[in-house]
Amino acid sequence: MNRILDVRHPWFRPLWSRVLITALVLIWTVLEFVRGAPFWGILFGAAGAWLFYQYFIVFDPKDYEPKAAAPKEPDNG
Repeated sequence: MNRILDVRHPWFRPLWSRVLITALVLIWTVLEFVRGAPFWGILFGAAGAWLFYQYFIVFDPKDYEPKAAAPKEPDNG
């Protein structure tokens, strides 16, 4: 479950991917309000605002580099 909500995944390092996901969520927000579902509109609007903050305000490219695998312990058995 942790990987689903990981906004620091290396896939989001390129600008196009951050713009794409943020735009899709904000477009979905508008669609929910147009369809008359204010609860979902507010929910998606909050998610879009959070993504905008993460991807454009506090963005640091170093956070998006792949993490090195932890060294394996030797098998003494």
